[in-house]
Amino acid sequence: MVREVSIEGVRIGGDAPLVVIAGPCVIEGRDLCLRIAEETRAICERLGLGYIFKASFDKANRSSISSPRGPGLDEGLRILDDVRRAVGVPLLTDVHSVEQVAPAAEVVDVLQIPAFLCRQTDLLVAAARTGRGVNVKKGQFLAPWDMKNVVGKVTAGGNHRLLLTERGTSFGYNTLVVDMRGLAIQRAFGYPVIFDATHSVQEPGGLGSASGGKREFVPTLLRAAVAAGVDGLFLEVHPDPDHGLSDGPNMWPLHLLADLLAEARDLDAVARRWK
Repeated sequence: MVREVSIEGVRIGGDAPLVVIAGPCVIEGRDLCLRIAEETRAICERLGLGYIFKASFDKANRSSISSPRGPGLDEGLRILDDVRRAVGVPLLTDVHSVEQVAPAAEVVDVLQIPAFLCRQTDLLVAAARTGRGVNVKKGQFLAPWDMKNVVGKVTAGGNHRLLLTERGTSFGYNTLVVDMRGLAIQRAFGYPVIFDATHSVQEPGGLGSASGGKREFVPTLLRAAVAAGVDGLFLEVHPDPDHGLSDGPNMWPLHLLADLLAEARDLDAVARRWK
């Protein structure tokens, strides 16, 4: 049985409805974040889905040294705090080093461990010690059963506000695939599993100095994951993805989000018979 995790009133796991973790890949400015948060919150409220806003203050693993990384820790956290105050939604952001954990935990409700850092013991332990929610992205290089050790690192200090996110596995060069069996394997550890529908269609480094992606396959993988049984969905969304500063080729257009999430809600209602 998957335990229920509560994030500022948003229930995840157990018999809770699907949760949606969504926002732009990187913070591109206060106004854009507010627009996405407000529109996504309204969609989720209408559909009866929980919602957590996500955005990164720094993208530390960009393909190129010249790629935009975001506003940085201080300005990024100020913008995220503005989103909380204006829109009233829980917040999630990435942390890349132990030094970022404490200041981020003062502002956001969920600390996300990026996929490339999912085995970094000191970072996992520091995030867990804050008492905040911890969302760990499964590394593209890990088997799903390897996440059991990640669970052990986070929960060793007594923090059970843990989410595990599947974002695809490396397959040859510049390609990711999703093994849907991995969703069930990770849920068997007893914690909610989130499916990252946009990073799963990413082509890491596929454009040479940037990552590519196949956005058109987001609905296909999302439907498969919801049918297989997940507790939430992670989506990077943007009103104009092709001009986004990061992950444009795989971000989902904001104006198409309502239809996509309505499909997910309806399919989840069927899939719950076998969860």
